[in-house]
Amino acid sequence: MSFEPAKFKGEKALVIGAGRSGLAAARLLAKKGFRVLLSDSAPMKDFKPRLKGLPRAVEVEAGGHSGAILSCGFAVKSPGLPARAPVFKRLKAAGIPVFSEIEIALAFSKAGRILAVTGTNGKTTTTELLGLLMKAAARRRGTRAFVCGNLGVPAAATAPKAGPKDALVMELSSYQLEDSSGVSPDAACVLNITPDHLDHHGGLAAYVAAKAKIFAGQRPGAVCVFNYENAACRRLARRCPARVLFFSSRRRGGKLSAWTEKGRLVFRTGAVSFTVEPPPLPGRHNLENAMCAGLMALSCGARPADLRAVFASFKGVEHRLETVRTLRGVTYINDSKATNVDSTVTALRTPGGGKNIWLILGGLDKGAPYAPLRPLVKASVKTILTIGKAAPLIEKELRGSAPIERALTLERALKKAAAAARPGDMVLLSPACASFDQFRDFEHRGAEFKRLAGRLK
Repeated sequence: MSFEPAKFKGEKALVIGAGRSGLAAARLLAKKGFRVLLSDSAPMKDFKPRLKGLPRAVEVEAGGHSGAILSCGFAVKSPGLPARAPVFKRLKAAGIPVFSEIEIALAFSKAGRILAVTGTNGKTTTTELLGLLMKAAARRRGTRAFVCGNLGVPAAATAPKAGPKDALVMELSSYQLEDSSGVSPDAACVLNITPDHLDHHGGLAAYVAAKAKIFAGQRPGAVCVFNYENAACRRLARRCPARVLFFSSRRRGGKLSAWTEKGRLVFRTGAVSFTVEPPPLPGRHNLENAMCAGLMALSCGARPADLRAVFASFKGVEHRLETVRTLRGVTYINDSKATNVDSTVTALRTPGGGKNIWLILGGLDKGAPYAPLRPLVKASVKTILTIGKAAPLIEKELRGSAPIERALTLERALKKAAAAARPGDMVLLSPACASFDQFRDFEHRGAEFKRLAGRLK
């Protein structure tokens, strides 16, 4: 069941969660004439500063979900809240339908083209690249392109701005997709699938099922791009109702629509092939991100010239293998966006400088094993510095792969690494964990790493 505003005219809307997405949904619904109850289990002091400018039509309750929620005609679930939470059981028992913020946003959008990106890793880089490509194509046509979703810009604040000639580029996480049934993008992708958010979804099967929703509602004329080198992606592609395009960073030609050759990217659209220099970013994963973004953009009106111009000027995204500074020959790298083990694997494969890494690991465990890190740690890590709640588990699983020191906090980890590192070494924050035990989010963690590294003398 997708959200149709006309069916709920005159009803009061319930928004669960006063985070960025919840607040954006509350503002949008109030603007569209709905009375809104914004309900959060946290105490008011935790989110009161974010309520500034909230419309009068929005009533706010904090510290729990009162019986007032059952007087609402429909509910909007903020992403990340577990579907098994008691509040959603109460709503289900009362027969109150629950929608995602994404569904609410798209119901009020007139976007001419919707492009949606998901995958375990690489989503933000791919979305940023795709947004720049679609903006380049839009400038040529005198239209616009908007970027929103899981990269920090709520869909409910952005999607309604898009008109019939505009493009809407969305990064969608498994949290957002699991609650959505009305998503039908013109172009979609699944970059890769590896274990992540298992604590939230309850297992890998449910996580994969959430990701598959990105193409479940696509029409036959739409396009969905998959990574041929990821076995889970190949399995999902067999279920996709849209036209499937594959890219690969390890093989060429055949059924592929994009591949690498002599350091360049090759794109094939129909009978026509052309080559492009990739963005100047390290690692095979960034070649894959660029191929995926390029294929999606080409399917929605971009030209080879757009790819060449955008790729040449792209500098990457904040908090993803971001060089912060070099001090006395030691390089400090912020990879706070590595919130899962597979992303840290990618980070350890990228430098290629020998056994010279001081690796900061830890945070809030997400249920995936850390054992896949062992061979890379043995090959490239001088010392592991553990932080956060996951520290004991990480130490247990990686014992013997490298010396391990428990630092507990990011500040102590940086001080320990700075005191012992030698010229040519690298201090890498690539935590393989969520950040919520000590920080608001991975951006806050990355910003703190940058601030602390900047203060080192």
